[in-house]
Amino acid sequence: MRARFSTTMADLLRTDERTALVLADIGPLDLVAGEPAEERVVNVGIREQTMIGVASGLAMAGLRPFVHTYAPFLVERPYEQIKLDLSHQERGAVLVSVGASFDAASEGRTHQAPADVALLSALPGWRLHTPGHPDEVEALTRAAARTDDRQYIRLSTQTNPEPWPADGAIHVVRPGTGTLVLAIGPALASALGAVEGHDATLAYTATPVPLDRAGLRELAGQHERVVVVEPYLEGTTAHEVAAALRGRAVDVEYVGVGRTEQRVYGTPADHARLHGLDVAGVRARLLARSRPPRPGGPGA
Repeated sequence: MRARFSTTMADLLRTDERTALVLADIGPLDLVAGEPAEERVVNVGIREQTMIGVASGLAMAGLRPFVHTYAPFLVERPYEQIKLDLSHQERGAVLVSVGASFDAASEGRTHQAPADVALLSALPGWRLHTPGHPDEVEALTRAAARTDDRQYIRLSTQTNPEPWPADGAIHVVRPGTGTLVLAIGPALASALGAVEGHDATLAYTATPVPLDRAGLRELAGQHERVVVVEPYLEGTTAHEVAAALRGRAVDVEYVGVGRTEQRVYGTPADHARLHGLDVAGVRARLLARSRPPRPGGPGA
């Protein structure tokens, strides 16, 4: 995903004089070195708060800034600047992160950001994307370049077997009559294995905020149980799901990154297994019903 973002960004810098890239000593520093577009690539050094302020200023000057670094340095460290310089001032920018929840597991807690989507979802007017495939990354990046709003694109080393339309909608991957499983972004890969052999509907979206509420409400009408598999802090999507299903008698559960501190860092696969986000973990949650189905109801 990161490589696709870099090639897409290089093309945008060369072909769209409105596009700018802001870095903090991490990322493709020499992406268009020696070319006219180089003047629209700004490296602020290890000053993440300044990075957001510069992006706000570029937006005020009529440019479309993309801001890129590791998720904790992009969202958590400069969160106050995001809140004030972008959201409060109503300035548009595209934040593009790497590292996700625990992609850089061996780097330790400093490089892990399972709460990034939760933090940004607390601010108004943001579109938050968690693509599951490099093709989705390119589509989202090009679409974001054509607008002036505030967006977050969360890149990951975890990818799905094939791309799906990154259009904000919820797409049915495979139909069924049992539980409705909504997989978000790269969590689809585990969900695919988990539903194998089970009569479950599997759906997918790359945009959890704002969620396709109408699409979820329509799908949930055919089921009495919904399991949301999310690649970040468990329960992050709850507000969007609750709004979509308001007034519906639907049992909703979430499978995501737990609220625990891990000090033996291991690998991304170790973390996925620990949090129940691998195939076996997701399958176990699907098989453990919180309450029996209503007689004669969906999934009975």
